[in-house]
Amino acid sequence: MAMGPRQPITEQRTLIERRRELQALDAAFQELRRSTDGVPRARRRGLFALTGPAGLGKTALITEARDRAAACGFTVLSGRGGETEQGSAFRVVRQLVQPSLARMDATELRTFLGSWYDIVAAVLGLEASRPAAAPDPAGVREGLDWVMTRLTVKKAPVVLLLDDLHWADPESLSWLDSFATRVDDLPLLIVVAYRPDELPPEAGQLRTLVGPHGDRPHDLAHLTADGVAQIIRNEVGETAEDVFCKECWSATGGSPFEAVELAIGLAERKLSGTEDDLPAMRELAAAIKGPGLIERLERLDTATVRFAHTAAVLGSPFSPQLAASVAVLGDEAAAEAIQ
Repeated sequence: MAMGPRQPITEQRTLIERRRELQALDAAFQELRRSTDGVPRARRRGLFALTGPAGLGKTALITEARDRAAACGFTVLSGRGGETEQGSAFRVVRQLVQPSLARMDATELRTFLGSWYDIVAAVLGLEASRPAAAPDPAGVREGLDWVMTRLTVKKAPVVLLLDDLHWADPESLSWLDSFATRVDDLPLLIVVAYRPDELPPEAGQLRTLVGPHGDRPHDLAHLTADGVAQIIRNEVGETAEDVFCKECWSATGGSPFEAVELAIGLAERKLSGTEDDLPAMRELAAAIKGPGLIERLERLDTATVRFAHTAAVLGSPFSPQLAASVAVLGDEAAAEAIQ
């Protein structure tokens, strides 16, 4: 009998020892579904936060949240902060709403936005900014509140996913900080992921809302030795020795990202996980840590990351033109990515 395709390593490994967070996420989705059944209930919680340093699997959980929300039939709106794009005002807000607004023609769009059109059109990238006086910040916030509220009511229930919130542009973050206080009354769940030590001052109210009370926020823990052993054995085989796996845990510090990368490297070298393989394992682990690989990747813009992923798949040597074509990048974006 033919065997099915092997489950992707990233899906297997990055969600190891995340049962508590996944159960809490499922409970939040159930609560969201009940909020639309018309039965009066106690006030629900509309904000779900995943926090922790780099490499602990926040993005993997956001991806899983997207898949589960889609499977539930929810509308998913998503955005992601980028360190090199923080100077682009309302960039994250645009990521959230533009896909929905782009499906409307000009007449539908003006009807949908109503009297708020002139206030938010330029902010949302619906028309070129005019050299007029800057709009009133309070008016813009109220207009964005209206847009998100209308979208939520129109497409309910809605799950709003925000990854790398610590790198969101200040304008988007300030709006979210204000809007988050209202979400408990809407058929909307906001799922955010961020590094708590890097969340800027513009998120003061948001930090309070997800502060240490109840079961929020969900602080991700490093993997245990057993968790790392499972990752290693998923790739190199069940015969990997206990002492080898324990050393892998020590070398990676229980970081899911580093454990996954190490396991991939071990498999590529066809190592089986014996004590004789320990020197090679330590060499690989040191290379993974390097000068902050994950930090460098997360600082890149979306187009550059897409180009890098494509180049990695094509292998070395590769044609930059071919990589740009596969990654669906224009000439300008490709040139910036290559730099």
